[in-house]
Amino acid sequence: MKAIVMNKVGSTDVMEFVDRPEPGATPGNIVVKVAAAGVNFMDIGVRQGMAWTEMPNPKVLGVEGAGRVIAVGDGVGEFIPGDRVAWVYAPGSYAERLSIPASSLVKIPDGIDDHTAASVMMQGLTASHFATDFYPVQPGDTALVHAAAGGLGLLLTQIIRRRGGRVIGRVSSEDKVAIVRKAGAEHVIVDSEGQFSGEVLRLTDGEGVNVVYDGSGPKTFKDSLSSLRRSGTFCWYGPVLGGPGPLDIMSLPKSIKLGYAVFSDHIHTPGLFRARARQLFRWIEEGSLKVSIGGNYALADAARAHADMESRTTTGKLLLMP
Repeated sequence: MKAIVMNKVGSTDVMEFVDRPEPGATPGNIVVKVAAAGVNFMDIGVRQGMAWTEMPNPKVLGVEGAGRVIAVGDGVGEFIPGDRVAWVYAPGSYAERLSIPASSLVKIPDGIDDHTAASVMMQGLTASHFATDFYPVQPGDTALVHAAAGGLGLLLTQIIRRRGGRVIGRVSSEDKVAIVRKAGAEHVIVDSEGQFSGEVLRLTDGEGVNVVYDGSGPKTFKDSLSSLRRSGTFCWYGPVLGGPGPLDIMSLPKSIKLGYAVFSDHIHTPGLFRARARQLFRWIEEGSLKVSIGGNYALADAARAHADMESRTTTGKLLLMP
């Protein structure tokens, strides 16, 4: 079968489209034929040596996707060949076929296509956690959402609106404004320099927002702090662009609450994963959550998908098609 491997740490030129051995249905595992694999900033972080350092190279990239069960290992009773399934955090998803622990799979409802299901695994589950658990948005709250035109930002904006909150979205260019407004943002700030807090305060009559969701790296940290109201919550996420550096906790302003949101804490049990995935599927089926797919790439073009994502010119979810 074909797969995308990285041979060493580096830029997109370390990724190769190669032949790999066929996976087997070992006990507790299921072999799936991949219909779509999601592209995430996490994958870029792995390629750059920020994660999976304990795994030897060459290794297959990717962690999420959707497809069809083609073989079932011993001890698995809940899935049969032919089932349509989606998965999250299954390393090696940039491949035509993949062996996955049954605990990492959820069945896809008939009314949802494979591409949509693949698009809401990492980013949809993360957005759900951010707005319902890390900071449970209440009616009337105002949130500042960074990278609001990306796959995560668009889903997060919709979930906040669904819970009765208001959204101020931040994007890097004017051409991303329309899609963020369509997702439900009341205001959209265009900024690529990390200087936006003055506009946030103007839009909130000087009070600031209840919560900031910031995965844009160190450049935005200072103004995100300044954008919060008293006792506001700062949700920091996404390690690929780096952290803000050492912090003096006594220097934090306005009695804010600051936390680092890590994906593995969002869905730390199979039951929680499936419950939250099914909730996302229900929202999609009822029409209250729209998935924006910003680009479909052939599996062989995974390096181009990475380059496009790193350029910050894309919107919505990027998918690879084996």
